[in-house]
Amino acid sequence: MAPLPKHLTQRLAAADRIWLFLDYDGTLADFAPTPEHVEPDPDLVALITQLAQHPRFRLAVVSGRRLSHVQELVPVSGVLLAGTYGVELQTADGERIDRLDYDRLRPVLEALKPKWAAQIGEHEGFFLEDKGWALALHARFAARDEADEVLSGAHRLAVAAMDEADPEMFRLLGGHRFLEIGPRLAHKGLTVAHLLDRYPWPGALPLYMGDDDKDEEAFGVIKARGGIAVVVAAEPRPTEADLRLKSPQAARRWLESLLQASA
Repeated sequence: MAPLPKHLTQRLAAADRIWLFLDYDGTLADFAPTPEHVEPDPDLVALITQLAQHPRFRLAVVSGRRLSHVQELVPVSGVLLAGTYGVELQTADGERIDRLDYDRLRPVLEALKPKWAAQIGEHEGFFLEDKGWALALHARFAARDEADEVLSGAHRLAVAAMDEADPEMFRLLGGHRFLEIGPRLAHKGLTVAHLLDRYPWPGALPLYMGDDDKDEEAFGVIKARGGIAVVVAAEPRPTEADLRLKSPQAARRWLESLLQASA
């Protein structure tokens, strides 16, 4: 692993406390075969446990997955868990918090779900994920032309559903062969700001590690609060991050080095 830039090394060394905000898929672990695949990694669980037990660190795992999945993947006490980009939370003390009224937004998703399923039809390589708070359409394994066609149609259906409901309630998220409709509060930047304000840790250096555009929404918040942003990406790309790590394996080694430096 390449040496850290001197200014980052100095900031990390000077921090008595570090509040780690960590994405999961693509950041700490390789992507699962499907969004429904939930298999905890014992080595990763051990690393997170060590970090959570160290007095220098506070941990929050902020994921696009539903909270029930995050709870299975990170069965570690003392870690704040944020599912569906932070709409549903489990505090470090184990308290469950829903930040929105589920019954208000769910009917819109229930009406859209069969329309998205019909849009997929007999096409192969698609996966329709119902997160409860959100619907996501994955086309990573679909043929490119079919993915473009299905996702374009699904986008039109989602926009129509949003217009018929409250346009201010929902937003659409994109990505590589991916489309998701969820509440506007399903936003990692808003979630990080909420957690920093709701659970202050005076003197702590906030550090966010993530891999995609949803994490980029949090990078700006972290940096505005005087923190450090770390992107996990195999190749250089435009980013607000202060540091790039090439893979989830590199991200784990970097976290291990933080732990060792805190011994």
